[in-house]
Amino acid sequence: MEKRTTNSKDAPIVVGLDIGTTKICVTVGRRSGHNKIEVLGIGKAESLGVSRGVVANIQKTVTSIVKAVEEASAQSNVDIKVVNVGIAGQHIKSLQHRGILTRKDDNEIGRKDIEKLVEDMYKLVLPPGEEIIHVLPQEFTIDNEPGIKDPIGMAGRRMEANFHIISGHVSAVRNIKRCVEYATLEAQELILEPLASSEAVLSPEEKDAGVVLVDIGGGTTDVAIFHEGIIRHTAVIPLGGNIVTEDIKQGCSVLRNQAELLKVRFGSALAEENRENEIICVPGLRGREHKEISVKNLAYIIQARMEEIIEHVYYEIKSSGYERKLIGGIVITGGGAQLKHLVQLVEYVTGLECRIGMPNEHLSKNEVLPKNTYDELKSPLYATGIGLLIKGIESAEYNEVEHPVKSQVVKGIVEEGKRTFGFLDKIIRYISDDNKIEDTDYIK
Repeated sequence: MEKRTTNSKDAPIVVGLDIGTTKICVTVGRRSGHNKIEVLGIGKAESLGVSRGVVANIQKTVTSIVKAVEEASAQSNVDIKVVNVGIAGQHIKSLQHRGILTRKDDNEIGRKDIEKLVEDMYKLVLPPGEEIIHVLPQEFTIDNEPGIKDPIGMAGRRMEANFHIISGHVSAVRNIKRCVEYATLEAQELILEPLASSEAVLSPEEKDAGVVLVDIGGGTTDVAIFHEGIIRHTAVIPLGGNIVTEDIKQGCSVLRNQAELLKVRFGSALAEENRENEIICVPGLRGREHKEISVKNLAYIIQARMEEIIEHVYYEIKSSGYERKLIGGIVITGGGAQLKHLVQLVEYVTGLECRIGMPNEHLSKNEVLPKNTYDELKSPLYATGIGLLIKGIESAEYNEVEHPVKSQVVKGIVEEGKRTFGFLDKIIRYISDDNKIEDTDYIK
């Protein structure tokens, strides 16, 4: 099935593109000699054209993607052409379906038989305006023998399988692809972000025991439930870290950037863990006095919204039917997982064990990245970015085809003391207000 490469220099180089609500992150990496992920470069840019995981402004999103790609390309010395793109948003839906394949003989079941079953699932008729993103096989039944996870090599004529199918709005999917194309890139694969995050922060033992992955991003909270090593339920909740910032802005009457700083530096998900006499001074607008904000009152504002998000997550857990089968409890990741005392609040609301999921187990040390960048990658903030690399590498190895981006080293151009990169000199296209495609020079 999977081809593992022992020599990291021969491993395919893969690029992950995480288009989030607050940040756009590009990760470049390959599999190291110890079957870990060697990150060669990382690029970040503020996400200005995405709202709740969905592209709302193509021009701004393209500009952010190009900026992040430029940074990652410069750091990794790789000319980035092909990317594995993460997709999320409240438009994502999931359903269960069963497929049947009757074979002409009872020879060994091969990879092509499974691929044929999967292809048949892509022909399902969905409601207008929706398309299938992922078809994930769960369990197989071979000649009425149920509960088979991997049927390859078995003999049988009648092959049945349960599938977990993930779909999204056609317009949302196409807008993401357009942004990638207008940034002069090619989308190798669209990957659901909670699936990518699960690869980075969950162990096979947790997936087998039963676990809930909760990825708290800026605009959405993604939920994925695993049991017996198989994904059983997925959901996207249209609430995230940004709405907490808005609550602080309104509740404390401060600017949005001040509200974000208050959340990151002093925020807590449990008000009772803070003292009454802790006060923060916030500078006022020009000519106005500074404001004094109680840390405990700040925590009450945050706790109210985080309880709402956790209750939505708990509703998804109960509706999945796996509430009493989750020995692994809940794993929280994403930028929102950095909030203090969040683990205690989740355990209090759900009654399930909880931990913070970090992608550090999959990272290999390398001399390419600066130490502070390498340490930063261990944060739950980069779970999706690292997960996209893992999924992309597995896909490249599975197909036994080298990724098209491999060994395309950037040719730098020295001009007036500046180093620029080839792809930045190309013209990028964007959609104008009247929906016509125009050419414009990229403004640096």
